[in-house]
Amino acid sequence: MEQSRRDFLKTTGCLTIGFSLGALYTATSALPLQELPGSLKRYPNIDAWLEVLANGNVRVFTGKLELGQGIRIAIAQVAAEELDLDVSKVTVSLAETGVTPNESYTAGSASIETSAMSVRYAAAAARQQLLQLAATRLNVPVGELKMSDGKIKAKNRTLTFTELLDGKKLSGEIKMPLPLKAKQDYRISGKSVHREDLSAMVSGDPVFVHDLRFPDMLHARIVRPPVYEAKLESFNEQSVRSKVPGLQKIVVNGSFLAVIAKNEYQSIQAQKILSENTKWSSVKPLEGGNDLAAYLRKLPVRSQSVENKGSMLSGEPTLRASYFKPYIMHGATGPSCAVALYEDQQLHIWTHSQGVYPLRESLKDLLQLPAERIHIKGVPGAGCFGHNGADDVAAEAALLAIQLPGKHIRLQWSRQEEHGWEPYGSAMLMDAAAVLDGNGKISHWQYALWSDTHSTRPGGKAANLLPAGYLEKPFPASGSTYSGGASRNSEPYYNFPNVDIKAHSFTGPLRVSALRSLGAFANIFAVESFMEELAVVAGKDAYTFRLMHLKDERAIAVLEKLRSMAPVKPGSNGNAVGIAFARYKNSAAYAAVAAQVQVSNGVVTVQKMWAVIDAGEIINPDGIKNQTEGGMVQAASWTLREQVKYDTQIRSLDWISYPVMSMSQAPEVEIALIDRPTEEPLGAGEAVQGPAGAAIANAVYHATGIRVRDLPILPEKLL
Repeated sequence: MEQSRRDFLKTTGCLTIGFSLGALYTATSALPLQELPGSLKRYPNIDAWLEVLANGNVRVFTGKLELGQGIRIAIAQVAAEELDLDVSKVTVSLAETGVTPNESYTAGSASIETSAMSVRYAAAAARQQLLQLAATRLNVPVGELKMSDGKIKAKNRTLTFTELLDGKKLSGEIKMPLPLKAKQDYRISGKSVHREDLSAMVSGDPVFVHDLRFPDMLHARIVRPPVYEAKLESFNEQSVRSKVPGLQKIVVNGSFLAVIAKNEYQSIQAQKILSENTKWSSVKPLEGGNDLAAYLRKLPVRSQSVENKGSMLSGEPTLRASYFKPYIMHGATGPSCAVALYEDQQLHIWTHSQGVYPLRESLKDLLQLPAERIHIKGVPGAGCFGHNGADDVAAEAALLAIQLPGKHIRLQWSRQEEHGWEPYGSAMLMDAAAVLDGNGKISHWQYALWSDTHSTRPGGKAANLLPAGYLEKPFPASGSTYSGGASRNSEPYYNFPNVDIKAHSFTGPLRVSALRSLGAFANIFAVESFMEELAVVAGKDAYTFRLMHLKDERAIAVLEKLRSMAPVKPGSNGNAVGIAFARYKNSAAYAAVAAQVQVSNGVVTVQKMWAVIDAGEIINPDGIKNQTEGGMVQAASWTLREQVKYDTQIRSLDWISYPVMSMSQAPEVEIALIDRPTEEPLGAGEAVQGPAGAAIANAVYHATGIRVRDLPILPEKLL
């Protein structure tokens, strides 16, 4: 039986072992860092990150959630590597309040840089403790010991991890410098390792929060208003009680109206009947749906300078252009879901929130409960990168669970609710202007963007949770003054002598928050489209023009590698290749993308896409490839199809009114990775979206001669 350290402490008390973390490796070991990496700065103790179980296996704790990005297997790999264990003997516990470190949100493509590196150093410190303990027990020098498969050997004597610890736990503060296992000795890290969870997903085994089932669990649904600001005026309770025999409770709190029933179908029936017998107040309709770009330009803004160097552009530029990206949605394949239980004055929540600790802080205020009485366990959700309805549905489930203590309450949003109530990725406007010198190089670059915020994550603010504004005592939204990544990648990674970049923040008509890559998708689409337009004016090919403006050897390397895979040629018969490049956040992974399209009667078919990624040290090649392949297909869908449509109400409420790229329409993809094992790992999960969208737009231009600057690239824009 696997006994956790928490259970062990409950029964035996706190016994610790501690040793000096001196150099116990050979001279070939690496000493890459002099200060604690990532989340170790806040949680510098070994037992915050891992424990040895009674059977000798190792359990690792991460404050990050598995979103399909493969963080669970990557973290298992780095721990297994440092402890010379088979990866099958390492289990990873995902984000859970009171159990795992508080690593805030799983966001920003930072999980490898922060959490995985913290686990690597914690495992290295654990290795040293185990070796020192074995040296003392066996009375031999550390240098004569060999660790493998959960055992430490010295000549003819062997001790397992379990025998060494004898009921005690690994503990002690991790201090730098701390030697790591030499990279040339790696057996697991840097290799593609099979993910057991993928088999479970394919076979339909319970994996996601949607699959959770508890004895006597009840099911709930929310009765929604027609638009954001409508308030509840009246409802006919008898209409639903007489028609749904399994109805357990109708919950009303201000304008928050919900039904709880014995099974899910009954809850859906009750929701439908009560919705038809509820009256809401009339409110001002949504604005801007007919000509969104023009409407957004008229909104009041808060402006700031992102970058200003050299001289300002004066006179008429060589070229100027304006670009637009509409509201787009996460469109999670599985609508948001949560389970909540209020029992013995303790609230338990199972959720696919990307930040269990920030959610707890938000719920503390929303529910007026102390944080120590709120326990939140992260469970993977069925598809989402960013802030969708996961936090909202968890808050709603919590409100309902408190109304029926002792019962598990499962709340599942419908497809229409997910599409209509999730926070979208903000619409954006981008203006660019540039001057080319006599050599065809850019001498002046001027750029401005307009955007709503890209983050209204709860972050401790109850007002950012959807139900907060509908309660009898509401938490009014104050309006965000935080751009939340709107200007991400607005500063090109190229070397221009004179640069002027401004960001203008507005508050738009629709609910918005973080969507994969935040403002980078729109900014890179605009920057790389404009770079291609300037290359045409300068008479340079796409690769040469970009390379002329780069000094970073790693950036040059990804473009040169891409050129060897996908050379650009003049378009013919509606067929062409376009390229784009960016370094995500100008500090994370480098990505260069090429796209080959065929355009016929205005319809764009993406036939093939290539990508080259430099993410520093690679932990799991398959993981990065999967992220890159999925990112390119997602970006292709954003670029060619997706936009939230609305008039007085949201109209994109299903997959017909909000079409996404189907599997049969997905292009062939080819990925090349540039591994740099001596460099720090860089976030790669969001690196490719911007370059992929721009590469498609550039390919469409070369195939048709038509430059589409307003996304999505629909057939009517090419005919």
